[in-house]
Amino acid sequence: MKKVGILGGTFNPPHIGHLIMANEVYYALGLDEVRFMPNAKAPHKEAGHAVTNAQRMRMVELMTELYPQFKVEHFEMDRGGISYTYDTIVEMLKREPDVQFYFIIGGDMIDSLHTWYCIEELSKLVQFVGVKRPGTQGETSYNVIMVEAPEINLSSSFIRNRLQAGRTLQFLLHPAVDAYIRKEGLYGTSDITRSD
Repeated sequence: MKKVGILGGTFNPPHIGHLIMANEVYYALGLDEVRFMPNAKAPHKEAGHAVTNAQRMRMVELMTELYPQFKVEHFEMDRGGISYTYDTIVEMLKREPDVQFYFIIGGDMIDSLHTWYCIEELSKLVQFVGVKRPGTQGETSYNVIMVEAPEINLSSSFIRNRLQAGRTLQFLLHPAVDAYIRKEGLYGTSDITRSD
């Protein structure tokens, strides 16, 4: 049976922390691939910041294109609407019944797992994989395989704030994503010149 990791999120924007998390899980669990799955509309947060779904998808594509173990999953974007993980996994299992999905979540999501839509049913369909993040407990009563990984206190909101302040993002963003953001003038960068 094929073993596929899923790393979902708004990816607004995607950053090096996402790559590290996916890579650590890929090797720790011997997965066949990890798919980055941008959501169309997250139930827990707004994408906002005048960035389109197509732009978020393009940034994920640029970030992952050099790494053969990483793929981009278009399912939630193509479906549109609010992205509930349970609904997504039910449909993906219909599409790929020979796949065991490993759903990768950070410490903040582990802490709030009990609030997820249809969590009891979802926990029977996927294997959750947790990666701790600074400032989170990373504890739940649900079955979560914990993977040891470097804890990097990096978030998309931190990246957006840095971009708006015109400060360096070298080593925090994939260079292709950084270039795309500045070319498109995203996150208030249209009047900012590079500072790194």
